[in-house]
Amino acid sequence: MALTNQLGEVIRAARREQSISARALADRLGISAGTMSAIENGHASLSVDRLLRISELLSIDLSQLLATASAGRAGDAAQENGADPSSADRSRDWRTFDALAADPVITAAVKCFVERGYHGSSMRAIADAAGISVPGVYHHYASKQELLVRILDLTMDDLEWRLVAARAGASGPRGRLAALVEALALYHARRPQLAFIGASEMRSIEEPERTRIARRRTEVQHMIDREIADAISAGEASSTLPLAPGRAIVTACTSLPQWFDGAGRTSAEEIAAEYARLALAMVHAD
Repeated sequence: MALTNQLGEVIRAARREQSISARALADRLGISAGTMSAIENGHASLSVDRLLRISELLSIDLSQLLATASAGRAGDAAQENGADPSSADRSRDWRTFDALAADPVITAAVKCFVERGYHGSSMRAIADAAGISVPGVYHHYASKQELLVRILDLTMDDLEWRLVAARAGASGPRGRLAALVEALALYHARRPQLAFIGASEMRSIEEPERTRIARRRTEVQHMIDREIADAISAGEASSTLPLAPGRAIVTACTSLPQWFDGAGRTSAEEIAAEYARLALAMVHAD
């Protein structure tokens, strides 16, 4: 990932940690919300003067800001070269699901979007669910759209590191395929609310965020497709239509929130392991 992308991610993370909305930071910088979004998504270069101003507004030393972004870039390069995930991810268990570090407004928005849908949820309903005033919500988030985008980014952030860690801990394309499918299924069984919103509300996201998030979701599909292709090339699997089982596998995993009951007789871990076995069987790799 380019340094510009990493800088954007570091700026976004620092802004959210301080509960500053993108629009509020943009206003302080004297730029449009669209330009702020482009900076955070790595689509706009940063001048030294603007970078200095951002570091001042977020109370981050400029050298620290650049060092954090450079470290993230180095970690991405290591992953692209087949290295293990970062030491931070290596110390985390992708099968363990602790409560997400989400603020009360995000938590309330998730609840409302699941129960009423995005279009059926008003900012007042979200404020009531969060136990704060409507102006209090707008102090942190400029719009309901920003809340939805934040929820989907939170979902993808949580899913992606688990997939990378699962793949890194497996050997051979067949093993990596099984690990990826298990991780994907387990996520959708253990985070059903976030997964449900991701499946049902992509149509509600406006551009350019819709294209950006869709690209992240497509990369998950490509991770599965690549392992199937590698397994076939290595003689560990076979399929006359290699893309078809990949689509079927991902669709089966993402549909889990529609029917899986975590309080039922079958655990999320058991269903995820079974999905991994079924995935191998689909490509004759079991």
